[in-house]
Amino acid sequence: MQSLPKDAAAVILLRQNTDPKNPEVFWVKRSEKLAFLGGFYAFPGGQLDPSDVEARLENSPDKETAAMISGAARELFEELGVLAARGAATLTVGQRASLLDDLTSGRMSWPELLLHYDLHLDARDFTFAGRWVTPPFSARRFDTWFFLVECPSKQQPEVIPGELEHGEWIRASDAYARWERSEVLAVPPILHALKTLAGGITTDLVERFLSISQAHGEPVRRIEFRPNYICFPVRTPTRPPATHTNCYLIYTSKAVLVIDPGSPYEDEQRVLHSAVEELLAEGRSLSMVLLTHVHPDHVGGVVAFRDHFGPTTVAAHPVTAQVLHDSIQVDSWLDDEQVLQLEGEPSIALRVLHTPGHARGHLCLHERRTGTLIAGDNIVGLGSVLIDPPEGNMHDYFASLERMRTIPNLSVIFGGHGPAMANPYAKIEEYINHRLDREEKILHAVRSGAGTTKEIVAVVYTDVSTKAHTMAERAVLAHLEKLEADGLLKREGEGWSTFEHSSHSTEL
Repeated sequence: MQSLPKDAAAVILLRQNTDPKNPEVFWVKRSEKLAFLGGFYAFPGGQLDPSDVEARLENSPDKETAAMISGAARELFEELGVLAARGAATLTVGQRASLLDDLTSGRMSWPELLLHYDLHLDARDFTFAGRWVTPPFSARRFDTWFFLVECPSKQQPEVIPGELEHGEWIRASDAYARWERSEVLAVPPILHALKTLAGGITTDLVERFLSISQAHGEPVRRIEFRPNYICFPVRTPTRPPATHTNCYLIYTSKAVLVIDPGSPYEDEQRVLHSAVEELLAEGRSLSMVLLTHVHPDHVGGVVAFRDHFGPTTVAAHPVTAQVLHDSIQVDSWLDDEQVLQLEGEPSIALRVLHTPGHARGHLCLHERRTGTLIAGDNIVGLGSVLIDPPEGNMHDYFASLERMRTIPNLSVIFGGHGPAMANPYAKIEEYINHRLDREEKILHAVRSGAGTTKEIVAVVYTDVSTKAHTMAERAVLAHLEKLEADGLLKREGEGWSTFEHSSHSTEL
């Protein structure tokens, strides 16, 4: 089931008296520790607070707009210390700092603060610049209103430590150029704003902001986190909490590579086919369809794709090809360290990595030039990865994670589900530590007398719903098999025990 978007607001902060032909905007980098879009570049903003609607605001056309403007102004103050309120011009730097402390400490709510210091908001200071909805492939979704705001006189934005890593004034054209050089990651509404502003502050600026359907709340389907790498989530019968599987369209001036067209649903297949047709209509040819692994939510649309586009090379690892031979014809076998060079510009060379664990024939793809890793289901941006024997093997999975950790200069991971991950090494480390922690708890549970997978799950998986215990038992089995291979546990009928203790031991 898709999560419902929460109301949010963001501010595109313009430098006061900026050059209208080459305007400067203040952007921020989100902390890599954040679960949602950690490491991405963005604009200050966040989720609305229930009290935002109570703030005093003049010249607003309706209550909803008033609440959004209030939330945008509060977030701007909380994150950058910029107070875009009428009456704030008489406050000193120290006084604004005192007000911010009152707000963040909880001594005063946002409406109380404005009232107490005789401040108010004015809708004329906030120009509506679009309403964007997070795609349904994300666990955290927002319906975000964007507002253009000129930085008030004598105020300088400064990143408040916490959710943001740093911020800076930058010309919109320079910021967009950094994205084009694959130096930063940003989501579509940020890129659209930067590209629009790079065209100059003209009389039709707002019209240009609102010129695309996505700026009116239509969820984005084509997500280009990085130039030439399109993430196209398609609805699939995948495991919760995911509802979609990411199909990737990697393109150059001459070629398109399609990875994991996984949806078995005709409506989803149609929109994917349309997106590929748009790329082909610009003079490109279809290179191949590549499958990262065998699971149905990654291969469910292959036959329909071939039926629509005609003869198409399908490539996969030999093990995947063998498993699929009755349902999908795989024409090309991909081996470890093979390099796929896409024809055209820019130069994209993808190194194939055989990374078993989640599946025996699992493949990842690495591009050294941009530090991009397409990780399939080995690392995902939503939920966790299930290692389910016999197709899944925990020993192999650890080895694959360790291998990915040694890849130099990674800058982004594109997973099979959820948003891109701009903190690749931290994410890999998180996965390894999580598995090691689970393994240690499982080993301790067995030493304490838990012998069956059901008993172990009851002891170890106290942080998950009982509805997920059946799946957790499969994950426990994968860990037990690894511990057996490591010589730390042994099977005893349908149960498990250590070599030092019997399965009935209660020693702690």
